[in-house]
Amino acid sequence: QVQLVESGGGLVQAGGSLRLSCAASGRTFDLYAVGWFRQAPGKEREFVAAISRSSGSTSYADSVKGRFTISRDNAKNTVYLQMNSLHAEDTAVYYCAARIGSSYYTAANMYRNWGQGTQVTVSS
Repeated sequence: QVQLVESGGGLVQAGGSLRLSCAASGRTFDLYAVGWFRQAPGKEREFVAAISRSSGSTSYADSVKGRFTISRDNAKNTVYLQMNSLHAEDTAVYYCAARIGSSYYTAANMYRNWGQGTQVTVSS
């Protein structure tokens, strides 16, 4: 099992930027594909972005495409989510999730390992 810890959340004005980090420990992180998901109050958890274990492939939700960038540094056991041009609608708790294997998935139920989440609040 891999343990995941998110950080980097906070309060930012609309149009601003944040970079989230997902630090992993426990197993060899480069064996895992990683996804970012978010959950706003009263809403279901939704896919944000994902990256394959080798960084060869990435995927984004339409709502964040062109504004968010997912990347990873396997030497540091860390995956990042750079979020630019933030909107009030991006306000949510952001979670990273990992699954062993080369491919990522956009469905939350395909991930077995989850972090505790980090709050992102965008003021309008």
